[in-house]
Amino acid sequence: MKKLEGKVAVITGGNSGIGLATAQAFSAQGAKVVIMGRDKATLEDAQKSINGECHTVQGDVQNLDDLDRLYRETKDAYGSVDLVVANAGVATFQPLADVTPETFGTMNDINVRGLFFTVQKALPILNDGGSVVLISSIVNEKGFPGTSVYSATKGAVRSFARTMTSELAPRNIRVNSISPGPIETPIYGRLGVPEDQLEGMKEGFVSMVPLARMGRPEEIASTALFLASDDASYITGIDIAVDGGLAQV
Repeated sequence: MKKLEGKVAVITGGNSGIGLATAQAFSAQGAKVVIMGRDKATLEDAQKSINGECHTVQGDVQNLDDLDRLYRETKDAYGSVDLVVANAGVATFQPLADVTPETFGTMNDINVRGLFFTVQKALPILNDGGSVVLISSIVNEKGFPGTSVYSATKGAVRSFARTMTSELAPRNIRVNSISPGPIETPIYGRLGVPEDQLEGMKEGFVSMVPLARMGRPEEIASTALFLASDDASYITGIDIAVDGGLAQV
């Protein structure tokens, strides 16, 4: 029997990168997946790449009406949800002196506020005994220059994993977080960094990684699958670093 047979999973940012890899992994293990993303074209492409039942919702986690619609459509399609992967996030790397209120606000609205309400608004239809996976980052423990706001938002995600664990334990809902290291995803292309500097940034990360390479979205997805499944039935409140050892040694 497949590990997620009969389960319904909601994945934000499920149209690319880690979110898409997670949707594909969950579907391969029997889950019906609902993916939310901002871009219609990539949502359509993502749906075609998933070999299983997949419902798409175009929306932005910054918009609470979009989150209401996400769960309304999920309820209409499937009645309830068993698994939530709060993955949608953005990153802008800037020196402390250059951070604008707009940049600060956007990262907090998506990475913190959006993630929080992604979970909160799922609660009325989230089955007891379900699982919530939050995508944080190893920057919640590291002090890389130029990442002050991004790191703070991911520190908040790690904190949510702890407090949500305590609050949802009476319903036997497990909450865990994953902290990826440098992963080869489209997010790097959206940092606003020139291509030559972007390659230098990646090389710099790789030079610090004991395994001496970038990670793959599938490596985060397999960890999310573990945490979502009964294989992790006695695991809650933890953070798993999937980082090639970058923040560990």
